[in-house]
Amino acid sequence: MSTAQTRKGDHVKRVGMIFSGGPAPAANAVISAAAISFLEDGREVIGFFHGYSNLQDYHPVTHRLLPDEHYRIFTDKDLSGLRNSRGIVIGTARANPGKGIDKLEDLKDQAKTERLRNVYNALVDLEIDALISIGGDDTLKTANFLYEYQRTLPKEARRFQVVHLPKTIDNDYRGIDFTFGFFTAVDVMAKEIQNLRADAIATSSYFIVETMGRKAGWLSYGVAIAGEANLVLAGEDVTGALVLPGTEADPRLSLDALVERIVDLIITRERRGKHYGTVVLAEGLSEMLPDSQIKDLPRDEHGHLSLARIDIGKLVAERVTKRLAEKSGRKKKVTGLQLGYESRCAPPHAFDVMLGSQLGIGAYRALVEENHDGHMVSVIGQLELSYVPFKELINPQTMKTEVRLIESGSDYHRLARFLETRTDKITDWSPGRRQER
Repeated sequence: MSTAQTRKGDHVKRVGMIFSGGPAPAANAVISAAAISFLEDGREVIGFFHGYSNLQDYHPVTHRLLPDEHYRIFTDKDLSGLRNSRGIVIGTARANPGKGIDKLEDLKDQAKTERLRNVYNALVDLEIDALISIGGDDTLKTANFLYEYQRTLPKEARRFQVVHLPKTIDNDYRGIDFTFGFFTAVDVMAKEIQNLRADAIATSSYFIVETMGRKAGWLSYGVAIAGEANLVLAGEDVTGALVLPGTEADPRLSLDALVERIVDLIITRERRGKHYGTVVLAEGLSEMLPDSQIKDLPRDEHGHLSLARIDIGKLVAERVTKRLAEKSGRKKKVTGLQLGYESRCAPPHAFDVMLGSQLGIGAYRALVEENHDGHMVSVIGQLELSYVPFKELINPQTMKTEVRLIESGSDYHRLARFLETRTDKITDWSPGRRQER
């Protein structure tokens, strides 16, 4: 390949980088690999602190952005040994400059685009040629807003390119096989599930554990499989008897049916001489509770419920204890607890470091070698880079991304179902003889 072919983006001299949303292991691998790629090629990299918090409030007079206070200009020294470190070197936040923008036409509304315009003005005034956005689906939505907003500007207006790097420990991103941090989070929480399993065996008790996973069950399934849990349930499993009667059009979780499912599990295992166990529930089940139970809970900048306030693990555990006593006449210790936050800044798994590093380098290659704009960097197969246009990931009507759910009947779904405890009432999954755990 000729030099001309590999350097389509030589005009990209000054690159901005932002990390938004919840932390994820290997975040610093992404940041450092991207920054090193540009620095070694004689380009400048600016890392903005705490997501869009300062950018969205930018004003050329009253709120100017200052080095070391609102952003840092990376040097080689800043990046040495950073790849395997915990946390996020530039911090993060959930600030949402695109709040209130619901459709493409809203990008021409002066009031609705005020904070988005502030971000644009800040980046232009700092002479940023390209922005690397690192974050989840809401951050991708904001990246697309910035890309589309610039398309509404006069032809002579200054512009910067936008590429996005996908981040979520939930692994529910379309357009990429696995997201960085997923395997670390699974590993950390699976080890905790194994500890709880040992406790349950010693005390003849049960633990009902809530894990992260707002919309999809990838994380909870992974934790249950690796942690040898006896049952895992996520939003994708709210079908049939678990659906609250009368809500079939917009399925709501029947808490009573969920409790009954777990009680049946406990009774079945006791009949087999197993007086202990662990159950994993995805936090996203909380969002599927009836509106009467969640309507007054606080929401974040992106409109998401504060799921930690519900504590579905504890809620279900209390009801299981009561229902089990009613049904069997025996008391059993059932403890509910939440896992998740402790995994977000854990030391990154080697695979996540490799994946994150490839994504970071992919940002350089997307901008400099391919001259991409409005694209997400993806890694598929054997860490092969690919670049997905925003238009393939964003719904043009809602301006939102679509979450990748676990497909019922898929091999991943069947894996979790096969490894959990079969109860007397559940016979609708893969047949086969197994050793009872």
